[in-house]
Amino acid sequence: MTDTDTARAPRVTARAAQILERVGIANNPYLEALRAGSMTLECFRRTQEQFSFAVTFFSRPMAALVGRIPDPRARLDILHNLVEEHGEFDEQLFHHNTFQQFLRVIGCRAEVVEGLAPWPALRAFNSVLTAACVLDELEVGVACMGVIEHAFSGISGVIGSAVVERGWVPAEELVHYKLHAEIDERHAEEFFAVVEPSWDDEGRRYFIEQGLELGAYVFDRLYRDLLASAQSASHGP
Repeated sequence: MTDTDTARAPRVTARAAQILERVGIANNPYLEALRAGSMTLECFRRTQEQFSFAVTFFSRPMAALVGRIPDPRARLDILHNLVEEHGEFDEQLFHHNTFQQFLRVIGCRAEVVEGLAPWPALRAFNSVLTAACVLDELEVGVACMGVIEHAFSGISGVIGSAVVERGWVPAEELVHYKLHAEIDERHAEEFFAVVEPSWDDEGRRYFIEQGLELGAYVFDRLYRDLLASAQSASHGP
């Protein structure tokens, strides 16, 4: 992220970083297991197959937010973010499709993935995003989505490095996570810039902070639950 990008929402970005550090998402058990090499490839596959439900769904609450932003100029960056989720209108580059490509690279079979049902953790995560972006105060939804993008940039870097180091993915075939490690800090800044002007209003700041806290919590919880559910499934009933 450039200094110019950061200057668009310095206070919200700084607060998001503080919250993520306090939550400890960078040291989440899921990421720690990947770093330490204690996560098996089969466990990783199971969790990533489930994470595909979050990848495919993420643009839908984002689209709802675009329609709720009253200032047309303030909509543009998030609208562009939404277009990027859809590969700048190139179907092969839809984030849904780049993630499906990543799943194939790690050995997931398409017919298996297509037949999966989402675990409760994924349904809960997607439901929280829907409620925040459709039903809650605008600042809650915007900040919630922004802090998830902010966190995912670093998480993508960790996952990308780990799968290459483990030999699960050749570096030249690291598609989805390489992209998100590069672009998601900018995407986060685009969300934060929408609510940065409201930071000086104590009442609206409360909703911004609520959104940041919510997004940090549910994203950290998602990875914890993915790991726990995959480990439980591997041990059987």
